[in-house]
Amino acid sequence: MTRPDPGLAFLNLHRAERGFVMPNAWDAGTAVLLAEAGFAAIGTTSAGIAFSLGKPDFNVRNATLAVTREETLDAVRRIAAAVALPVNADLEAGYGDTPEQVAESVRLAMATGAAGCNIEDTDRATGRLFDEAEAVARIAAAHAAVRASGKAFVLNARTDAVQHGGDQGLWTAIERCNRFLAAGADCVFTPGVADAERARTLVREIVGPLNLVVGLNESASSARALIDVGVKRISVGGSIARAALGLVRRAALELREQGTVGYAEGQLPQGELNALFERAWAQRPRLIE
Repeated sequence: MTRPDPGLAFLNLHRAERGFVMPNAWDAGTAVLLAEAGFAAIGTTSAGIAFSLGKPDFNVRNATLAVTREETLDAVRRIAAAVALPVNADLEAGYGDTPEQVAESVRLAMATGAAGCNIEDTDRATGRLFDEAEAVARIAAAHAAVRASGKAFVLNARTDAVQHGGDQGLWTAIERCNRFLAAGADCVFTPGVADAERARTLVREIVGPLNLVVGLNESASSARALIDVGVKRISVGGSIARAALGLVRRAALELREQGTVGYAEGQLPQGELNALFERAWAQRPRLIE
């Protein structure tokens, strides 16, 4: 079986009239489970990948503890190979400060079989936003790398301006997003907004597809409500990974303190998982070259 061009399929999701939900996996197994649930696309999560390696995520001051580009790309490659769906690669800040370094990361991500990627505008070394002109140049370089490849690939430009600047940050985010779109981004991403009121403002003021994330620091957000006001793409970041690790901690405490295994009540049966993963391997599509 040959899989249709995943990059083109992913682009078409962003061009559709109604938005879509894209949950985030951190390994091949979670990707298969999410694909089975019927989603149209899957993203990776830098947090989930980091935690699966026993490493911290975001603003890691000790560079020796940070997830490397190679570790991320290895995870993306396994996830993209495990499912027939388009896979979006979380490339954090592009694994480099310069536009050239970001462009190289995008080229390498395309080689993994990913259908798109995120590039952030926060300098991981300082925790501050890149200068706006510098951030735009990084997106322009990423776009040039995609264009030179001749392949369809969704470039999602992320700004953390809302998280850095509160209400004023919303308008900074709008300005940055529109500049990113002008520089060649196919979609823009503004973490920190998960309510319909502010989402409606972003949709009105931003001249391209908008990605929002739910599940970060709140549990009451509704992906459907955000799509109803025009948000094109909803992701969940590392929230599923953190929820899974929360279960591991609760199971460990129950077992140590009470000696019981109540946590096991919600587990998926061994036979069901075996059958699911056997089907997934049997149905693995051959990518179009």
